[in-house]
Amino acid sequence: MPAQSKAQQKAAGAALAAKRGEAKVGDLQGASKEMYDEMSESQLEDLAQTSREDLPDKKG
Repeated sequence: MPAQSKAQQKAAGAALAAKRGEAKVGDLQGASKEMYDEMSESQLEDLAQTSREDLPDKKG
């Protein structure tokens, strides 16, 4: 499932970094915190790997 906006892709990247231990979980906030709690590492990888080139800044 690809990300639908640049903001969603960025939040997924932050959550993925925390899942992998590359960033502190305590530094997460908002959407990235929810993604960390609710999504698996593979789901986060799918969102984070989306090319940002043609994405809108925010969804909707």
